[in-house]
Amino acid sequence: MASSFSSPTLTYASSAVVLSSSSYSEITSSLSFLKSEPVFLSSSLKSFAICNNYICPSVAKKNGIIRKTSCNWIQNPCSIIRPGKTSSNFVAAAVAEADAEVAEDNVNEEEEEDVEGSPKVVVSATPSKPKKGKAALPLKRDRTRSKRFLEIQKLRDDKKEYDLPAAISLLKQMAQTKYIETAEAHFRLNIDPKYNDQQLRATVSLPKGTGQTVKIAVLTQGEKVDEAKSAGADIVGGEDLIEQIKGGFMEFDKLIASPDMMPKVAALGKILGPRGLMPNPKAGTVTADIPQAISEFKKGKVEFRADKTGIVHIPFGKADFSEEDLLINLLATVKSVEVNKPTGAKGVYWKSAFICSSMGPSLRLNIREMLDFKLSSA
Repeated sequence: MASSFSSPTLTYASSAVVLSSSSYSEITSSLSFLKSEPVFLSSSLKSFAICNNYICPSVAKKNGIIRKTSCNWIQNPCSIIRPGKTSSNFVAAAVAEADAEVAEDNVNEEEEEDVEGSPKVVVSATPSKPKKGKAALPLKRDRTRSKRFLEIQKLRDDKKEYDLPAAISLLKQMAQTKYIETAEAHFRLNIDPKYNDQQLRATVSLPKGTGQTVKIAVLTQGEKVDEAKSAGADIVGGEDLIEQIKGGFMEFDKLIASPDMMPKVAALGKILGPRGLMPNPKAGTVTADIPQAISEFKKGKVEFRADKTGIVHIPFGKADFSEEDLLINLLATVKSVEVNKPTGAKGVYWKSAFICSSMGPSLRLNIREMLDFKLSSA
């Protein structure tokens, strides 16, 4: 077989494998068009198989054994027989797939050597700079707290369940802002307010008051206008007050309405509803006895309702109240929530109970002790 080249060349990346003339006849005979079986060639660098006009990169040799996987033959574009010229069998290909497989084999061999017990090199990571200040705190929520809050938080044990006297005493110690904070109670109940028979909305009259000045507006007509004014209502009106509210007037804390005004008040639902000011019989803000309703809200009647997660939030005084007054108000709220238990509530009604000042950390209460607590008769 005449050829202008002394030996066939297999091009692989930047290196070339040149076959000796002694093995030339064996290889050229195996590259015949009549044979489709690949012949394995090896060099000191890589191992792969070839056949006439094709390369099979998925045939490789490992530990003296030829492995055959899925063979994706790549046609050799350089092997072209031109008329009038001597043909030669050249095999050349881009061996990206073969290179990847050989690299994978090398990795597997290194892993096998590691399993046999060869020493491993451990690269130590560069130590980072130690965090300082709030960034060093373990809890993310504490990293945004003020220094005042972080200091007073050390006074409590967040995993402890406090009895009522100890919790109220600690609450007063932690109310350290420049203004008088409100004492709040938060009760998590076993109810789902999306069901009608598990909704909770009621009122509680705090015996010692709320410590806040309540501005009351009354919607009524006729003779009851004078009754409302004499009872201490801050704003009294009828249709004229309804028009003012539609125009954006909201300078009141409670809105009380007589039953005969409710058809006209219904037009204010979209305005008053989201603000929690819509008159409602359950809240005691729709009543025929307007003077009594005004007196109760002035003295400390508080409306409460469960939010969509079943938690009730109730203010029960100010941080400057005496411990005894706060205890009396808290017991009144607990009793009201217990008495107004929804009919659809099943199983354990009380899940958890907390009290706190408006700008202080919460204190977990012992529920059993809270429900059984009784004031000492002095």
